[in-house]
Amino acid sequence: MKKLIVIATLALAPVVVAQEMVSKPVQSYQTAQYQAKKKAFVENLLSKMTLDEKIGQLNLPSSGDFTTGLAQSSDIGKKIEQGFVGGLFNIKGADKIRAVQKVAVEKSRLKIPLIFGMDVIHGYETTFPIPLGLAASWDMNLVQQSARVAAKEASSDGINWTYSPMVDISREPRWGRVSEGSGEDPYLGSEIAKNMVYGYQGKDLSVGNTILACVKHFALYGAGESGRDYNTVDMSHVRMFNEYFPPYKAAVDAGVASVMASFNEVDGVPATGNRWLQTEVLRNKWNFKGFVVTDYTGINEMVDHGMGDLQQVSALALKAGIDMDMVGEGFLTTLKKSLSEGRVTQSEIDMATKRILEAKYDLGLFDDPYKYGDSKLAAKEVFSMENRNIARNAAAQSMVLMKNNNQVLPLKKSGTIAVIGPLVNNSLNMAGTWSVGAQHDKAVNLMQGLQTNYGKDIKFLSAKGANIDYNEKLEDIYAAHGKKTDRDKRSKEELLKEAVDIANKADVVVLAIGESAEMSGESSSRTEITIPQSQIDLLNELKKTGKPIVMVLFTGRPLALTNVKDAPDAILNAWFSGSEAGNAIADVLFGKVNPSGKLPMTFPRSLGQVPIYYNAKNTGRPLDQALVDKCEYQRFRSNYMDECNTPLYPFGYGISYTKFNYSDITISNVNPKANQTVQASVTITNAGSYDGAEVVQLYIRDMVGSITRPVKELKGFQKIFLKKGESKKVTFDITPENLKFYNGDLKYDWEPGEFDIMIGTNSEEVKHVKINWSK
Repeated sequence: MKKLIVIATLALAPVVVAQEMVSKPVQSYQTAQYQAKKKAFVENLLSKMTLDEKIGQLNLPSSGDFTTGLAQSSDIGKKIEQGFVGGLFNIKGADKIRAVQKVAVEKSRLKIPLIFGMDVIHGYETTFPIPLGLAASWDMNLVQQSARVAAKEASSDGINWTYSPMVDISREPRWGRVSEGSGEDPYLGSEIAKNMVYGYQGKDLSVGNTILACVKHFALYGAGESGRDYNTVDMSHVRMFNEYFPPYKAAVDAGVASVMASFNEVDGVPATGNRWLQTEVLRNKWNFKGFVVTDYTGINEMVDHGMGDLQQVSALALKAGIDMDMVGEGFLTTLKKSLSEGRVTQSEIDMATKRILEAKYDLGLFDDPYKYGDSKLAAKEVFSMENRNIARNAAAQSMVLMKNNNQVLPLKKSGTIAVIGPLVNNSLNMAGTWSVGAQHDKAVNLMQGLQTNYGKDIKFLSAKGANIDYNEKLEDIYAAHGKKTDRDKRSKEELLKEAVDIANKADVVVLAIGESAEMSGESSSRTEITIPQSQIDLLNELKKTGKPIVMVLFTGRPLALTNVKDAPDAILNAWFSGSEAGNAIADVLFGKVNPSGKLPMTFPRSLGQVPIYYNAKNTGRPLDQALVDKCEYQRFRSNYMDECNTPLYPFGYGISYTKFNYSDITISNVNPKANQTVQASVTITNAGSYDGAEVVQLYIRDMVGSITRPVKELKGFQKIFLKKGESKKVTFDITPENLKFYNGDLKYDWEPGEFDIMIGTNSEEVKHVKINWSK
């Protein structure tokens, strides 16, 4: 039996992925010489600008995708010529962007170039899994690579600014935008945030294939009440700093160039006008040096929040620390008047303008305003086979095997397989939500992937079986942004009969059910997080055939699967996998790739458990663990009369086609002192019949604190690959840095005492060892 030792040091760079060290690029524009040159250039340019031109740099309208010939004659073109626009977004194509840039640098007085933004969220035209799915890979090299591919594609097509990464922590699956984030955990979210920034921005922003990243939404957007989008957020500062702020700060520490304000309020003040948030925390505490942009009409929406009229809220936003106004034009139409009335100062306008100009300087636009966007390069780079292969691998690595009774998976490469479900032949939905640059019609759907890869050896039969939902009006709502669900006009009975007939002719059924692409995403909150009844009825009818059922789950959020989990023999969570979805699902179903994904967000048993998350706190009346395990009720304890306390699938969960055994933890020192390092080790053995990858997870519990502490917190992980029969010793180096938290005074420090060290395959299945750490 082969053995290999892998060590992860957690003090400074907490995550080490076994395949390759992920490191922060050394950014050339951080040198003192460069900064001095930039400062002199920007100050000289500022001195030449009129007040109108300065305010114009703060204006970010949406262009619409107009044709090249309208670049100058359009209303926006005229504003650009007057110097009233600092950047544009929602314009796509190298030639179109070049034409608009030409107006700015050849027709405006000072020839200041524009920046061009787009929501490049999980890929450009080559789309990767939705962010929640990519987070399930727990592979930071892959995360960084996905952003690098997106930056190369987008930059070749003229885009130099993306509104990504979205790092909002959320424990609320009713909120549709969980699909766009990295889940519930601040540690995993922080690692993903910084690696997305590294991937987009690279070592040098002036290089033509890097783009500005924009971390969003600052802050706390994922904690909206009742899971309703844009809703009120209210929480303590202790919770903010310990549980919700870390991914934003990680992005700032990684050098993110821009930040987007959130729609929600914080401490009763909308984030767009919240000076404590945008200046005291972001700039003064975290030393952020970039610029802050609003979300779409974020300034104007403060009027409905009850903060005043457009002039009042525009002044409030500028004074809070907002530098750029997306779409609303409150800055453009009111700041000049507010300056004359003493509501804002010249220095505040100058500072915001300076930050926008600095970003353009960092991009190298003053040296070459046309450096982004080359139609010949774009033809080679965008949606290339190389990029699609990377996306295919990412999709396969993101999938989570949640059930596999009797080793029904991987499938045999022979016989007849019935492929059934409302999205089986639907390419438009494969990329999922927030895929605005994607070529949806070129995405590989499930049936195409199966036929292309295995059609020579296997007979595939196909049927829709059911519509996404019985409710036609709801299905119309779900089919947003052109992602049609191809509703079938046949009756429920006709659809079911066709599905059952082909199932009876097959050896096994692959049933693809769940959500359609836009059932999650922005403005896609749901009060019920179950699979629609039309698809449940289909599953139950197919179950009556007695054929083995492999359920492929399409989803952008955790779903309550309690009422469906027993029917299928296997459940593979494919999320929405992107351009190569069908190929990647085929790779996993037939064992070309052994699934290794782990859930980045808890799946509840029922809606009534929400919010449910692994790093909760104990109450003064916790339920006895033996009763927790048995799902038994106890009066006057913190539990439900009608439901278990435990989730259906916990954070970090995911199984494999093989079996991984964990040894007990060995610890180098059970009584460490001060700044000593403790090594915690386990030996992992692949005791099954397939080679495979495992995510080894480290959790720590601070047993006694000056404030109450979570029952466990993720503090490290390693993704390792083991051949069948192979063993590896995995070691985590733990220092006091891993024990720090924000106390009641918001001081970031650690406290001596007893700690429970846990290592395991998910947040519930862990080995334990206790240590006592003194100062």
